[in-house]
Amino acid sequence: MLLWRLLVSAILIPAFFGCFYLDARLGAHAPILLIIVLFLAVCGAGEMVDLLWTRSFTPNRLIVSACCTLVAAAAWWGRFGHMPIKIPSDDNTLAQVMLAYAMTILVLFLLATYRYREPGASMETLGAELLIVSYIGVLLGVVAQLRWVAGSDAGYLVIGSLLIVTKGGDVGAYFFGRLFGRRKLVPLLSPGKTWAGAVGALVGSAGSAVAWLYYSTPMFTPTGEATWEPPVWYASAVYGLILGVTGLVGDLCESLIKRDVGKKDSSSLLPGFGGLLDLMDSVLYAGPVAYVLWKALPLATWNHST
Repeated sequence: MLLWRLLVSAILIPAFFGCFYLDARLGAHAPILLIIVLFLAVCGAGEMVDLLWTRSFTPNRLIVSACCTLVAAAAWWGRFGHMPIKIPSDDNTLAQVMLAYAMTILVLFLLATYRYREPGASMETLGAELLIVSYIGVLLGVVAQLRWVAGSDAGYLVIGSLLIVTKGGDVGAYFFGRLFGRRKLVPLLSPGKTWAGAVGALVGSAGSAVAWLYYSTPMFTPTGEATWEPPVWYASAVYGLILGVTGLVGDLCESLIKRDVGKKDSSSLLPGFGGLLDLMDSVLYAGPVAYVLWKALPLATWNHST
């Protein structure tokens, strides 16, 4: 199983970074990233519908997928051609994501009134649909906003840091848990996680953050500019540690969903991993925190040097 997981990772990670490289060459509009986000929104919403289709929850796959797509893609409103909504000068489109989310709330309530037949099911289904749009659409929309949070030239340095740090935490948790894991972290929710694995997650995420930002930051320097200096190591380490904790909690939150509905994986799309949600859980949960940290910590040295 470990060999299979490593093989799949060896295929997926270069494929993603290849797409990111091409997208960066196409400019700040990020069309390839938009396609990836739309794909993840539709597939992630479908997996969540399958997970929650139990008891009295009957979320509508088509409606929920459309709402997740609308919210997740809201960061691109105005980036292609002329639209009534303009992109702010700092490229911050979180307001557009929240506006799209508010619109989907109105739509979902409206459809719930239309579908009402008898007491006992409407609120459960509406709650499930709102949860899916919140978890997939909003969080994915915030993750996409990382493309511009530190400037369009540094977009994939930032997104890469989120992916590298969260997955570095996963690797650290796996090996520390296998080597030293004895005491369970949350036995009722996720029996496989141990305190040693949690420590490994922090070590892996902090080390990944320091290494990625130190070696990769100069590589993203735009042509004609002075070479970007990496952030100080302790700022990178703090960034990694906080994302490590957040990613670990995100993993537990998806375990909560699966445990409550009595399922092991979100789907069987990727043998050895489960579904897309099993791959994205820590990334989705850590995305908003990463956004805040790129605003709060001195990570974007190119923006602080003037």
